[in-house]
Amino acid sequence: MSGGYEIVIIGAGPAGLAAAIYAGRARRRTLVLEKGLPGGQILLTDWIENYPGFPEGIAPFDLMEKFRKQAEKFGAEFKMDEVRKIIQVDKGWKVVGHQGEYEARAVIIATGSIYRKLGVNGEAELTGKGVSYCATCDGAFFKDKIVAVVGGGDNALEEALFLTKFARKVYLIHRRDKLRGVRILQERVFTNPKIEVVWNSVVTEIIGQDRLEKVKLFNRVTQKESELSLDGLFISIGMDPNTAFLRGLLELNEYGEIKVSSQMETSRSGIFAAGDVTNVCPKQVATASGSGVAAALAVEEYLSRQE
Repeated sequence: MSGGYEIVIIGAGPAGLAAAIYAGRARRRTLVLEKGLPGGQILLTDWIENYPGFPEGIAPFDLMEKFRKQAEKFGAEFKMDEVRKIIQVDKGWKVVGHQGEYEARAVIIATGSIYRKLGVNGEAELTGKGVSYCATCDGAFFKDKIVAVVGGGDNALEEALFLTKFARKVYLIHRRDKLRGVRILQERVFTNPKIEVVWNSVVTEIIGQDRLEKVKLFNRVTQKESELSLDGLFISIGMDPNTAFLRGLLELNEYGEIKVSSQMETSRSGIFAAGDVTNVCPKQVATASGSGVAAALAVEEYLSRQE
């Protein structure tokens, strides 16, 4: 048992690292638990151009490394461990991981969410090399290029419309014969001359050497295969918050996101949440960071009231 922590932060993405910086500056003994490399889903993107303070942009790993070093500078500790559950104890909470158990007076959950994958050959190899899960993050890199969006919900339609600001042609690949997005977004898609909808089709393979070159499609109605040459492929089939280990402990919404108050408080006293794992945070680095700061400030107020 590793005891004596005042705050345990679960997750070392932008939200968790920003929370660690503020918790460390408040001179709270803080532990950050992360099952992999610090950074989270942002590491899947090529380049970050929309984070304040970096007019030329910055590599995701470099930005997250700066976050981590800043948190360490203020005293935050880091351990690699995957959390299995959180248990209430007399003086707060016990966080149970595969490698150890950690007691804390307060917990900040910043486990983020996972982009749903197509699960086809070439997807993993070409992620960050033409394959992306975030048009807002990477769209500007495809000026005058030919791109495609996979999906048919609100987010997929918004991504397709956003990409028309940069790309010269946008294909919207949907597995059904009707879109699921709201009517106003559908109208905008259908009237945009840059967008062409590819109906009843699924991507079966993503092909390229050093970068994406083309995709293989299968038409579910005609049962025929075809190929589509592309410079970029944006997969927008949803996200799943990393909350499986919290079911039964915290109140979640219909999407599995943690419900939080304006102070980032969850349904259990002493447990706070920040970033993509919550129901209030847009899926952006800057907003995740801001929510992490808000959570850390709320935890400090909570601990001070206890004292």
